[in-house]
Amino acid sequence: MTPQALAEEETLETDTLVVVGTALKVASPLVETPRPVSLVDREELETRNVQQLDETFRYRAGVLSGHYGSDNDTDWLQVRGFNHSTYQDGLRIYREGFYQWLPEPYGMERVEVFKGPSSILYGEAPPGGLVNVVSKRPTRERQGRVDLQLGNRDHRQIGVDSSGPLTDSGDVRYRLVGTWKERDGDLDHTSNERYYFAPGLAVDLSEDTTVTLLASLQKDDGVPVNPFKPPYGTVQDTPHGRIDRQTNLSQPDYDTNERTQWALGYELEHWFNDAWRFEQNLRYSELDLLLRSSYVLGMQGPREAGQGHIHRDGTINSWTIDNRTIGIWSGDGYENTLLFGVDYQDLKLNGHEADSFAFGTIDVFDPVYGNFTPIDQNQRVERHIGKQQTGVYLQNQLRLADRWVLLGGVRYDQAETENADRTTGVTERSDDNHLSWSGGVMYLGGHGVNPYLSYTESFDPLGRVDDTGELYEPREGEQWELGVKIAPPQWDGYVTAAIFDLKESNGLVTSPGGFQVQEGEQRSQGFELEGRVQLSDELRLTAAYTYTDARTEGDQRKDLIPRHQASTWVDYAFTPGTLDGLQLGGGIRHVGSSVGGDLEVSDYTLVDAMVAYDFDDNWRAQLNVNNLTDETYVASCEADFWCYYGESRSVIGSLSYRW
Repeated sequence: MTPQALAEEETLETDTLVVVGTALKVASPLVETPRPVSLVDREELETRNVQQLDETFRYRAGVLSGHYGSDNDTDWLQVRGFNHSTYQDGLRIYREGFYQWLPEPYGMERVEVFKGPSSILYGEAPPGGLVNVVSKRPTRERQGRVDLQLGNRDHRQIGVDSSGPLTDSGDVRYRLVGTWKERDGDLDHTSNERYYFAPGLAVDLSEDTTVTLLASLQKDDGVPVNPFKPPYGTVQDTPHGRIDRQTNLSQPDYDTNERTQWALGYELEHWFNDAWRFEQNLRYSELDLLLRSSYVLGMQGPREAGQGHIHRDGTINSWTIDNRTIGIWSGDGYENTLLFGVDYQDLKLNGHEADSFAFGTIDVFDPVYGNFTPIDQNQRVERHIGKQQTGVYLQNQLRLADRWVLLGGVRYDQAETENADRTTGVTERSDDNHLSWSGGVMYLGGHGVNPYLSYTESFDPLGRVDDTGELYEPREGEQWELGVKIAPPQWDGYVTAAIFDLKESNGLVTSPGGFQVQEGEQRSQGFELEGRVQLSDELRLTAAYTYTDARTEGDQRKDLIPRHQASTWVDYAFTPGTLDGLQLGGGIRHVGSSVGGDLEVSDYTLVDAMVAYDFDDNWRAQLNVNNLTDETYVASCEADFWCYYGESRSVIGSLSYRW
């Protein structure tokens, strides 16, 4: 086979039980890599009918989601007790302030999470790690599908996905992915409508060179979900009872979320010979946003609360490029993989913003909307944020005698940030340079039991300002991890276990006034256990347990983060016979108690279920129910100030035709 064909074979091997893909920039077996990475593939995304990115890792260790309920304009994830960065196809998706780029699940091939500091390969990143979305790509085999969905909360969706060769030789291939969907939010009087279209084209310029063009266009129009509720009436009893979880404490007739995002880029791969290749990823992206979003502040009486309001009207655009050279060679008793790269990121944000903390008032038990003062043009501030970052990185992985894996890397970043208030003429600038290190060692046991030790660092210059208008200091993180990955040859699956110690300097926390402030050092220590195993031809088990002790400066428990999380999901596909074509699935998710300042939040347990039937090779019907018992629960509280109900029951039925 040609080098290009060999590379494609490697890229197409994306079994979540076996292979680590773009999260490490070099395809490597998951169980033979001394780094903590988890994957969710397309099959599992479809089985659980994932509707938002933050639903992806519900059945993986180390990731908390749903702690703010179901939000229709933001994805919320905490990894090992900290925030994360989001990438798509190995390039950064910018999420500055309220300018949130939202990946569409229908366009995802798989999703990867790199747990803990990850600056060694990706530059700026919070200490929690990164989530990388891998887009659907053109395929050599002709395939396609049409999907129809109906569900509660007036959920309606239609999707089309078609792919295959455009020439007889197969050297030009295409993919067209598109979907339309709309659904009411989990709060009264909220909704969102989305259009998504993502074409792709792959061209073999020669036996050694392939370029893949990837584009996407997405438009959202809706009324944003603001899950903020006071502790009074959620975790605290009142003479008036509890606030209903669907009660909307914003101003839905005034609020709006209009978002248009588009991106265009390419991936280039060129093989010099059997050992060396060059890869380049480039993408230009743009997001245009009009956001008017009101939310509840503190109580002002036995029933009445004040309201705040956020106004953002602007555009964020970015260039990102990653160049890397990869060499793989072997000799007597060793195999070496060398990765050298240079990447560049350029971000510009231009917009008008306003924040009102005396916007209006509302009855939290029986809201009547309209008692507010709209944002005036004179209240808006013209904001410009610019950020450029250049990184140079080197990583080497040495495999010795099929027993030892030694991994080491170093990266140097230079970042410049400018935040200008053009209304007042005040400009804040910062220049940040940082050297990041990583290392790891793993022993490959003869029976598939592979212990490892790793160290990683992170560096994250922030493009936002605090309540005084000054830029935040860069966040820095470091992590030690000791673990074992188990995958005996006779298994179809894996089990991993790890203990970790993760520290962050200059972390952001929410103050009692609702502002994000930096408070010294935060720390997270814990244990994770995760496995996904095909127990028989019919039965597959996915299970995870997480213990996280996350603490802020002063040794206080960190808001939102539970100490204990556990989950298990079981799939059973009936063998040929009377019930041939029937598949059942079900899961249980338990989230332990947490704190929000001095507030205590009780634990909760949720049940999910799935049933599907394949009528033949083409037609499939499926029903997914999340929170089967429609449990009412407070998912988390924050800083003695806000509490958040978890998502109510979700029911979605699907009908698919595949070819």
